[in-house]
Amino acid sequence: MPTPSSSTPRTPRTPGPSPAADTRTRTRRPGPGRRHRRSLAALTALATLAVGCSALHPQDPGPARTSAPAAPPAAGTPAVQAAPAQAAQLAQAQAQAAQAAQAALAAMPAARPQAAAGQELNGRLAAAEHQASVQQAVAAAQRWGLAALPLRAPAPPAVRPELADGPGVKRLPGLPPVVYRVPTSDKVVFLTVDDGAEKDPQFAAMAAELGVPMSAFLSDYLARSDYGYFRGLQAHGVTLNNHTLTHPDLRRLGPDALQHEICDQQDHLQQESGTRPRLFRPPYGEYTEAALRTAASCGVTAFPLWNEEAFPDHLEWRYADQVFHPGDIVLTHFRAPAGDWKGTMPDMLRRVIDAATAQGFAIARLEDYL
Repeated sequence: MPTPSSSTPRTPRTPGPSPAADTRTRTRRPGPGRRHRRSLAALTALATLAVGCSALHPQDPGPARTSAPAAPPAAGTPAVQAAPAQAAQLAQAQAQAAQAAQAALAAMPAARPQAAAGQELNGRLAAAEHQASVQQAVAAAQRWGLAALPLRAPAPPAVRPELADGPGVKRLPGLPPVVYRVPTSDKVVFLTVDDGAEKDPQFAAMAAELGVPMSAFLSDYLARSDYGYFRGLQAHGVTLNNHTLTHPDLRRLGPDALQHEICDQQDHLQQESGTRPRLFRPPYGEYTEAALRTAASCGVTAFPLWNEEAFPDHLEWRYADQVFHPGDIVLTHFRAPAGDWKGTMPDMLRRVIDAATAQGFAIARLEDYL
């Protein structure tokens, strides 16, 4: 709402009551007991509503759409409960929340000062909201078949890590760094999805409901059939980055072809998404100094590669210890079941989340660190 300027005319104030009239007004104000009863009613209603919403919300994901998140797996899968059982659980949770709120506020002294009573009320409401959000997250994890509740990533660093030449980073003077592993001590890994061939609405729904941060690296010839799908992912926090127009081996291209493949895709993605990408992944992980220079000329600031590759049925590890390390980048693809891709994209996402959670890692947003 615009702030009124000093020249805006003000409505004249009605003169206040006389001291005698004010005495009569004060006698009608509700006392501490009346405020206490109102607080009790408000907290009871809000706590009951919060628990009810947390139980109801996951059951209404909406109908499937071609380019938008679809409904979770159909009823009958192990992760989905029957509607009568959910209704009984909802009623029980609502009753328990209402009783807890009433008991807590009934114990408050009736003469408690208004400021202290308000602070306690706000604290209890915040606790009820937090509990409701946790219940909602647990329900989503169960519905999508996760082994455990995913760990939440820490707050993004106030300053992005320095990408100097060293372990995990290869850098030539004046050119974008090539990053194999982000230099951080945070127990986070980064999920990146390449190409854009498969546009699975179940995958979009799962990633959105679980709040999984991801970075997409799109090749135009695969993504162009439905950029709307990727804009849907972008609306839920997925960043759209550059993976060339036609996925060539950059080592085989001359200056003009490099300009076309890299910079023209920068233009396409800016037109489709409204944002010019900062990150570029070279196809096959292969690049040249000329490719680095060309990408820098059209706005690219880093070349993230990868440490692990995720499939629906397994993870491939680059290093012998076969565990995650802080700052690892995980590669996967937008693919449908076929050949060596034995499962669906939700299967792949479930495997990555479960592996990271089991090892004490959260999935974080790559662009917050690069």
